[in-house]
Amino acid sequence: MLRPARKRRTTRTSRKSALLGAAALGAALALTSTSAQAATPAPGHYVALGDSYAAGAGVPGQSAGLCLRSDRNYGHLVAAALRAGAYTDVTCAAAKVKAMTQPQYDAFIRVNDPQLDAVTADTDLVTLGIGGNDLGATDLGLGELVGVCIAGAVVNPLGTPCKDFFHHGYWDWSSWSWQYGNDDLADRIAAAKPQIADTLKRIHGKAPNARVLLVGYPSVLPADGSKCFLRQPVTAGDVEYMYGTLGKLNAMLKSTAAANGATYVDTATPTVGHDVCSDDRWIEGALPGSPAVPFHPNATGEKVMADAVLAALK
Repeated sequence: MLRPARKRRTTRTSRKSALLGAAALGAALALTSTSAQAATPAPGHYVALGDSYAAGAGVPGQSAGLCLRSDRNYGHLVAAALRAGAYTDVTCAAAKVKAMTQPQYDAFIRVNDPQLDAVTADTDLVTLGIGGNDLGATDLGLGELVGVCIAGAVVNPLGTPCKDFFHHGYWDWSSWSWQYGNDDLADRIAAAKPQIADTLKRIHGKAPNARVLLVGYPSVLPADGSKCFLRQPVTAGDVEYMYGTLGKLNAMLKSTAAANGATYVDTATPTVGHDVCSDDRWIEGALPGSPAVPFHPNATGEKVMADAVLAALK
């Protein structure tokens, strides 16, 4: 009768040891998690600068009038995750690089002050998402490109009307082939580079102790234009042309950040496969399925961009 009792006591002891071991493991994991969070200290003053992709244009809830600023944009999400002591969001839809140092107007209405006015000596974290609207020659910015591509697809649905327009395509009778001239969009990317470099230098000058992050653009379009067939009103060839253009823009932002004391945030990689032509869109298309300005991130897209910023801060 004694032997079974010992067996039961042994079993209870083993279970108790297992429970104690699990508790110890849980405590260790909790400490690890706490340490990981502590690796990114809470900023005292975080300032978010940028255009509609940074503003979260169209994502509820909206504020700041025509700036279309969302309380669920990546800046707000980052500020909340880091428990920033103070957060200033001056992002604004349609902003070009010049909006960093000049007031922004829309139809002669002043919609935003110079964004760099928000950066002060006590600022210790800055995110900047800018450059996309400088691809457009008008105040419409990226909207201009979208309009040209959609209008061109109506008259030339099997060609590359958008590429032909911006890349100055023409038929060369001497070689009996289609040729291209200068690429206006590539030229505009090159022209924006020194302006963005100057902006980064100004930020460092105003806030010498700030960590500065230059945030790239997400994967708005797929690399394979055929995936957009009957999904978006843009030709397959133009999808691939614009995909390449956005790749050049992001490459410019990355090199400019590296040369000017900033950290580049890659938001294209984590959004691959969730473009405007995807079945699971994080960037909305011409007819948004969830609240967002066309060809801009929805709430999920902004969350993924926030995660990319947080990862870059570690």
